[in-house]
Amino acid sequence: MGRGSYEKVLTFDEWPYDRPVLVLSRQLTDTPVPDELKGKVQFSCRTPGEVLADLAVQNAHRVYVDGGQVIQSFLREGLVADIVITTVPVLLGSGKPLFGSLTGDIDLTLLSSRSFPSGLVQSHYRLKS
Repeated sequence: MGRGSYEKVLTFDEWPYDRPVLVLSRQLTDTPVPDELKGKVQFSCRTPGEVLADLAVQNAHRVYVDGGQVIQSFLREGLVADIVITTVPVLLGSGKPLFGSLTGDIDLTLLSSRSFPSGLVQSHYRLKS
């Protein structure tokens, strides 16, 4: 995840992740991990490709990527195989685009979609190569 997502999660009552979290941030790289998150969080300023190569050596084959700018960087490097997009039933008057500027269109194939009583719709797509 990126720094913005990490800082948002820090405002939650408890740490929600049961797996190790790598925070990609140039600003946090030299910052010590809070004591309560030692062994749960690491900071890195490496590129997405370098991170995935490091994780492959550790026998990780699938990773969850979160945070707008981090997702954009993985997309730009062609490192995303599938993506889950959750649509919230609210029309925004303004805001930041999640995917930002990309070098070109990215075609998607819908794998599944499900709706929730709250009105949320979650769609799982595979990126076409």
